[in-house]
This record gives sequence, structure tokens and C-alpha cells, in this order.
Amino acid sequence: MTRIAIFGVGLIGGSLALSFKGKPGLQVVGHSNNPGSIEKYLKREVVDYATTSLEEAALDADFIFLCVPVGKLEEYLHRLAKLPLKPGCIITDVGSTKASVASCAAALQFSGAHFIGGHPMAGKEKSGVEAASSRLFENAFYVLTPDPSTPEAAYDRLAELLQHTRAHLVKVDPVLHDEIVGAISHLPHIIAVALVNQIARYNESNELYQILAAGGFRDITRIASSDPIIWRDILLNNKGVVLQLLKDWNKEIAGFIRLIEQEDGPGIEREFQRAGAFRNGLPERRKGVIHSFYEIYVDVPDHPGVIGQITTQLGSHRVNLSNIQIIESREDVPGVLRLSFREEADMDKALELLKKDYAVHV
Repeated sequence: MTRIAIFGVGLIGGSLALSFKGKPGLQVVGHSNNPGSIEKYLKREVVDYATTSLEEAALDADFIFLCVPVGKLEEYLHRLAKLPLKPGCIITDVGSTKASVASCAAALQFSGAHFIGGHPMAGKEKSGVEAASSRLFENAFYVLTPDPSTPEAAYDRLAELLQHTRAHLVKVDPVLHDEIVGAISHLPHIIAVALVNQIARYNESNELYQILAAGGFRDITRIASSDPIIWRDILLNNKGVVLQLLKDWNKEIAGFIRLIEQEDGPGIEREFQRAGAFRNGLPERRKGVIHSFYEIYVDVPDHPGVIGQITTQLGSHRVNLSNIQIIESREDVPGVLRLSFREEADMDKALELLKKDYAVHV
């Protein structure tokens, strides 16, 4: 029996657990310092067994997944290094920064165990074990950052286990990982937060900013609502990369300032054309480090009962609708009704059903 210990059974850890649980020859053990969390894991049947004892969870494990916050990863590695782990045990993590944890693991002496950094590039609007799903990683990129000294057989064992997630595995150097993810995830989060805070300050003297900040503004800044504690740890952990990215961002903004000051219309056009060409080349249906929302916009006539008709139609075809919003400001938004779904399959089904009677936009 292959024993898999998961430390921190939240959204990511819980989704890993559900990917492994019930598979032949696999036993999933959950760990938390909180007895209440242990009860929750067992009640929701996310794991086969759960404990508050780190030693009990780790000692007989063939695989250990550290799904704790980035700021606690090194603490757990130090604790594990003091234990007589099972020979050949593979320790991995799911943090969104890799260089620091890889450096920490390389400096420690594990008793016959191997550390291979990991980052499943998938997420959800909601957090916690309640939001966990065995399909969370399906078609997402799952980055692994093994040390050059890691035996190929150990990497292959972890890669084979992760086939149960149905993710696409990618092997990347940990430093390069942090540079890329810093640019495509950490920097956008900072920009979104700074932009929202700027508008919030304007709103203190005129509430029209908040009233009119609907539609497109709300959509492009949604990641500003991310967990503050998690992002504190991520940004401080990836400090060097983030600071350089912010310096590069300031140069980009300075370029726009010059173009506008000089009234350089063709230059502004070129910037938008270049950005549009690159963005249009991005995969539309690939899960990425910034999680996707599955949403469609529907143009509906303004008469009583139309929203009820739409929800009834979706419900009768067993389409799971997670949220519905009537949009008052239509700037940058192609419809007056936003329908949100937790799963891509539900969105696709709704699209097919509604486009027969309404103008529907993705």
C-alpha cells in the first residue's frame, strides 16, 4: 500500500487528496494542527485517515505533500529533516515560489528521502477543503522543479503518481520558475491591488468612482480580492524577482507617459497593437496560474420573468449555475446578464442552450 501524507488539506491539498483517494493501492493521510480541521476532512471523506501528529503522518509515508502556506514551507522541511523518514520517501510542495524552498531542501539532510519542488498552476475563486475537487488540476500545468542531484527514478515515481491529477507535467528550473510566475502572476496581482486602491482613494471624495466602477473595471481587477496573508508571503518570498519586475513595469508606464505627453498617436496605436497580437495568441481554454472564471454574458430583453426563464431552462438541463449578476454599466461588457459557472462543462452546455434564443457572448 502506497501511503500519501498531505499536510494542509485545503483547496489544493484537498484536491490532491481527492485525486488519489479510492485509487487501487493508495492510502491518503491528512494532517492538520487543528483537531476541528481533522474532523472536517474525515466528515467530507476527503482523506482515508487524518491526524494532528506530524510524526504519525510522515514516518511511514511514501509521498509527503506540503500544502501549507509559502511562509511555513521551510519550517516543515526542517521538522521533517529531523525524522527517520521511510527510505525513498519523496517530499514535495505546492507553493507558488520555488527557489527558496529548493535552496532550503538542498541544505538539509533527509534520511534517504528526496525533495522535488512542485507548483500545480490551478486554483479557484473559493478556498478551503469545501472547494476541493478531483478535477481541479485537469488540463492544468503542474510544474516540478527537481534538483539536478535528484535520482531520475524518484522523479519518475512522483510523475507517475501525479498522473492521477490529469495535469500536464512540466520540468522547470526553480529560479526560472520564479521569474516566469513572478511576471505572469505576482506582478499582475500587485498592479490590480494598486489600481483598486488608487480608485478607492479617489472614491473617498466622490462616490461616483465606486458606482461607475462596474463591468470591465471589476473584471480586470478581480484578482485584487486575493487572500492578503497568502500574497504577503508570496511577494516577500519572491522579493528579488518582484522588485525587478516592478522596475520594469515603471519603465513601461514611463513610456506611456511620454507617448501621451508628446501626443504620439501612432506610438499609442503600436503599443495596443503589439499587446493585442500577443494576447490573442494566448490559449483560451488552458488553465493557468491565474485561475479562470467560467462566465458568459447574455443580452436579454427588458421584460418581467426573463431571468426566471433562463435559470429554469438551465436548471431543467442540470446545468449548475454558481452566480448570476445583472449589469448596470455596460462599458467593456457585451451583455446585461453575467452567468458564472464553477465548471467549464457547465459553461459550454449553457452556451449551447441559450444561444438559440439570446445573443450570448463569452
